[in-house]
Amino acid sequence: MPANASSPGAFHIASLDGLRAVAIVIVFLSHAGLSHVVPGLFGVTVFFFLSGYLITTLLRMECERHGSADLRQFFLRRTLRILPPFYLVLGLIALLTACGVLSGGFHGQALTAQALFAANYWEIGGGIQPPGTEVLWSLAVEEHFYLLFPFFYLAMRRMLPRRRHQFVLLMVLCAAVLIWRMLLVHSLSAIDLQPGSAHHPRTCHGTDTRLDGLLFGCALAVWGNPALDGTRIRRSHWLWLILPSCLMLLLATFVIRGTAFRETWRYTLQGLALMPVFITVIRHPDTLPLRFLNWRWVSRLGVLSYAFYLTHSLLLEVVKHWLPAPAGLSHLQLMLLRGLAAFALTLGASWILHQWVEKPFLRLRRRLGSGTAPAEPKQSGALLLNRA
Repeated sequence: MPANASSPGAFHIASLDGLRAVAIVIVFLSHAGLSHVVPGLFGVTVFFFLSGYLITTLLRMECERHGSADLRQFFLRRTLRILPPFYLVLGLIALLTACGVLSGGFHGQALTAQALFAANYWEIGGGIQPPGTEVLWSLAVEEHFYLLFPFFYLAMRRMLPRRRHQFVLLMVLCAAVLIWRMLLVHSLSAIDLQPGSAHHPRTCHGTDTRLDGLLFGCALAVWGNPALDGTRIRRSHWLWLILPSCLMLLLATFVIRGTAFRETWRYTLQGLALMPVFITVIRHPDTLPLRFLNWRWVSRLGVLSYAFYLTHSLLLEVVKHWLPAPAGLSHLQLMLLRGLAAFALTLGASWILHQWVEKPFLRLRRRLGSGTAPAEPKQSGALLLNRA
């Protein structure tokens, strides 16, 4: 049993909170005006991988303890974890736009699409995105995954009882998603990619085109899971050969700027590279370059990541429109000032949302729980942002 594994009743991977904190900072910096140098979409990809990994690990642990998973309890946990903060923030956005505090006006159809977790396909269809809701497409992708994957996983376990075969099936599905993206990108009738564009909503935001980001995490959870399974690969090989190679691969996905590559192979290569990264982070968190992931304040930011993700775009918009530009400041100085103000506001709002919304509903989840499912990671979880 790996050193970081624990019994199902006390399952907690501390270093993943730190990894979540890194991902949310990447997303924030990109949205704060540094998207030309900070790959915000990669932060979302990390969250997707984390969601797939943790959700599948929890389902696997429950099935291995009890023979199956209690889907009623699964959906109850997901509902109480995700919906209360989400609808509170979305309601606040609707109120602020209706009152004119945020520019753009009130858009009932758009907000309805957001409320029904159809934001990604609403945007793909050309629908308006109210201020502060630009990030909610990723939550829609995750919700679609949560609704379908538990049924798929239980069926897969029955048809393919050997975990190695489950891994192969999930990797085949990842390859199928890549092929689908390639067909979309290279078919002019299906997608119109403008030269030099950062991304295209059809391939970047569609559930059908980004599902592999979650499935790569699922694949790691079913076979070679660093929290549950052993390994014959030496620590030195992970740290000095495999991890550096994967980091170089990740760097290459940022350096290669071709639009077709970014909309097809980029997501696949990043998913493959994240597998050894997650394995190393979980198995060897005491390694010097990774120790910061377990620092108290870094871990704490990871705990707040869902609330932070929900509120940061809204508060960036508020600061942008309501913080006057002092005379004599350059564009870079103004961006830095607004970014720091928005970060501080978002951190405060995240703490309030966590203390007064997330925690009470967490206690309610525990009271309503049947006690048959394995305990979820303490102060940890799966995103995008939604902790498991």
